Amino acid sequence: MTSTSGTSDSLAYTDGNALAGPLADLFAVDITRASTSCVGCGGESAVAELHLYTAGPGFVARCPHCHDPVLRYVRTPSTAILDLRGTVRLEAPLAL
Repeated sequence: MTSTSGTSDSLAYTDGNALAGPLADLFAVDITRASTSCVGCGGESAVAELHLYTAGPGFVARCPHCHDPVLRYVRTPSTAILDLRGTVRLEAPLAL
């Protein structure tokens, strides 16, 4: 494999298509049970505890501690857009 600079890279990689299977597990769960960690204040809360605003063209979920946006979701007829810039991590329990 070659790196983006064209030099030989000792760490082999595949493209992002390899994430299709692993991420299918994540998005097949009840996301309201997932926990988040806010970028703004570090507060942890379940997605179900976020303050959801729906007045715009999509959804904005804000941290219940500091009110910073944690996630944004917009769906068009052909695309779903999930913006997680406000969360450090999203941890979802898997159904066993």
